[in-house]
Amino acid sequence: MRDFAELARRALTDSGYSMKAAARAMNYDPAYLSRVLNGKQQPSRSLASAMDTLVGADGALVDALLAEDDAARVARTAAEPSRLDGRTVESLAGVLAAYRRLDDSTPPEHVVPAALRQTRDVLRMLRGARGPYRDRLAEVASEWVQFSGWLFAQLRRDGEAVRLLNDAVELADEARNGTLAAQALNFKGYVSRRQGRPQGVARWFAAAAGTPGAHPAQRIGDYLQAAGGLADMGALTPALHMVERAEKLTDEAAALPPPATAYWLTPDFNRLNMGICLLSLHRYSDAAGHLEAGLAGLPEELRDAPWTWEHKAALRKAVEGM
Repeated sequence: MRDFAELARRALTDSGYSMKAAARAMNYDPAYLSRVLNGKQQPSRSLASAMDTLVGADGALVDALLAEDDAARVARTAAEPSRLDGRTVESLAGVLAAYRRLDDSTPPEHVVPAALRQTRDVLRMLRGARGPYRDRLAEVASEWVQFSGWLFAQLRRDGEAVRLLNDAVELADEARNGTLAAQALNFKGYVSRRQGRPQGVARWFAAAAGTPGAHPAQRIGDYLQAAGGLADMGALTPALHMVERAEKLTDEAAALPPPATAYWLTPDFNRLNMGICLLSLHRYSDAAGHLEAGLAGLPEELRDAPWTWEHKAALRKAVEGM
């Protein structure tokens, strides 16, 4: 309840609504809305849905609110983790999916506090969990930790980001999930790129591409970004070899849906990765073409996501270099 209240309060503020203005727009009692936004009362699903529509959260805000029976089940499991059941695990995974969608429309600093609390709760649950659902909970825990690391990476809190991403890799390995391990390594490459360290870019993206169990769409993006790091180091021949590896995976990746834990890895998204790679290779016209097409190919709700700043900046640089 507290986490939903914080997310909703920040979403309303980001959208320019005061509490009274939001209550008026949704035709709800201001006193009731105040209690909800201050974490003193559980919102109804209808109120959560109305707020979601008001702020344009595309279902993410309402999905971040567990149904009453699921919330009670999660609370019981948190108190007695040894009684973990499958429905609890999938409830936690569903909330995480909602948080990921919120990250596509909300500044990361507004998601961090609630995400960290959720992450800590899941890790506490994992420590005491037993039985057949523990491995699945380890996957969900890895993804929560990875997501928190990604949020910190966006905020340039690099030390905290790397610590969390290292933990996410360990949890993914424990769960034997190569897709999650590869994504955590990918985010470490992103941190290195933000730091201007091409050696780290090449290292971590290459490690992600070589992770057993990585999805072909992940490996395409990872090879391309590793190539960009190598190009920035002046290692052009190895960079081009990485590009060739990525291109050989195109048909295989196109035949598969993106991994559920990296839903954004569509062919259009990997055009963005190709554009950044070509920019490092100083092929400005080609880079601009891929970046323009990749941005245009994003779903409408993602085109202004906070993380798209990097691709838009790369496009401007490519156009300037033409």
